[in-house]
Amino acid sequence: QVQLVESGGGLVQAGGSLRLSCAASGLAFSIYAMAWFRQAPGKEREFVALISGRGSITRYADSVKGRFAIARDNAKNTVYLQMSSLKSEDTAVYYCAATATFGTSYDYWGQGTQVTVSS
Repeated sequence: QVQLVESGGGLVQAGGSLRLSCAASGLAFSIYAMAWFRQAPGKEREFVALISGRGSITRYADSVKGRFAIARDNAKNTVYLQMSSLKSEDTAVYYCAATATFGTSYDYWGQGTQVTVSS
C-alpha cells in the first residue's frame, strides 16, 4: 500500500532553519506532484508548497515564499521542505501529500510531523 512518512520536525528557535523529508513508497513517485501542507492548532489545514513530478515546477503559499524551498529526489522517492527564517507562526503539524492532478485533489497523505518555532 501507499505510504508517505514525514520526518525532520522538531523544536527550533525563531530565525532558525529546519529540513523536512517525506519518504514515499508503494506508488509511481515520479508521476505524482508532491505537496506540503500544515495545520496549526485551532486552524484549518493550509497549503504550503507544491512540486511537479519532475521537479521543474514549484508553487508556494505567499506566507512562505522566499523562506521555504521544496525539492524532490525521484531516485530516493523523497520530497523535502527546506524551511529558513522560521517564525513562531510557522508552528504547525506539517503533512506531505501526493497528487496525480497537480493539486486539484490529493490522493495520499502522510501522518504529519510537528514543527515548533520558539520566539
